Amino acid sequence: MSELLAHIKNEMKVAMKSGDKARLGVIRLILAAVKQIEVDERIELDDNRVLLVLDKMVKQRRESIRQYTDGNRTDLADIEAAEILIIQDFLPQPLTEAEIDAMVAQAVADSGATSIKEMGKVMALLKEPMQGRADMSVVSAKIKAAFAE
Repeated sequence: MSELLAHIKNEMKVAMKSGDKARLGVIRLILAAVKQIEVDERIELDDNRVLLVLDKMVKQRRESIRQYTDGNRTDLADIEAAEILIIQDFLPQPLTEAEIDAMVAQAVADSGATSIKEMGKVMALLKEPMQGRADMSVVSAKIKAAFAE
């Protein structure tokens, strides 16, 4: 079992003992998503794959918040925002704006990319080190801006 998955399961026990139903519910959603992939693919997920699952869950909730806000359902948007905070507890420390800028600049230089057409090369270099630590849509915009200069 991955270290991250063990930590999540331990946090589930803590949430059960403390009676934190909201946190417990989100942790159960995380474990269900992980288990679904493990059953479907007949593998045991490592930390990187668990991070991908967590990242996807955050992305889904951000999209839900946008849709709920557009539909004037702030009550539901607030629930999604609270779930994001719980999921983010299991993600690595987020990168700062300056760290993202520096990593993008380094990746552009390392890839040798000279135009927006080669953006895929740059994204490939950044995907793993930024996984779970940065919103990749923001990173994508920064890469496009780097080529626009």
